[in-house]
Amino acid sequence: MTRAGFYLARLLRQEAPLAAMSVDQADLLAGLAGKSVALVGNARSLAETRHGAEIDAQDVVVRINRAPMPSVASHGTRTDWLALATRLGAQDRARIGAGRYLWMSHKRKRLDWQTATSHGFYLHPLADYADLQSRLGAQPTTGAMMIDLLLRSDLRQLTLYGFDFFASLSLSGSRSAKDVPHDFTSEADFVAGLMAQDNRLIRR
Repeated sequence: MTRAGFYLARLLRQEAPLAAMSVDQADLLAGLAGKSVALVGNARSLAETRHGAEIDAQDVVVRINRAPMPSVASHGTRTDWLALATRLGAQDRARIGAGRYLWMSHKRKRLDWQTATSHGFYLHPLADYADLQSRLGAQPTTGAMMIDLLLRSDLRQLTLYGFDFFASLSLSGSRSAKDVPHDFTSEADFVAGLMAQDNRLIRR
């Protein structure tokens, strides 16, 4: 697709040409078979830990949005996949150094050309977003969408770091729970239910 075609499809909300830029979900998830995955959230409480080496020791490290990493000791350094629901500036892109970008937001107008044309780009289907939104009763966070997605694979273990469901707020900004369109109680219950059903999922 040309750049002009991309911007036109984005403007007109033409999903098919945008989806054609994405790797297939089955192919994306097939690459996780038998692997350990770290999903690193942006809770401020993670900065008080020393999980960095453990995070970097996982086979695949997935981070979220601007992926703040205030300390190697708490957060590690690797980013194999970056799950996005926001545009990423050049400075953050260079700092994070992600190997693959996943666009998880239903807001396609925020998707930029550089991300959409990156190697291994993945566009999360709108139907999957809507399904999880229905189950949670609110807009899902990028973290919740990634948990839902990753557990569809044959990964060996999925470990969550920096997920306290906004109890300590986010390293990414100063907003409180009332300022965001998510239901963190619902998401906490969702994750607890998954952990009870699937012993591959653990939370640090």
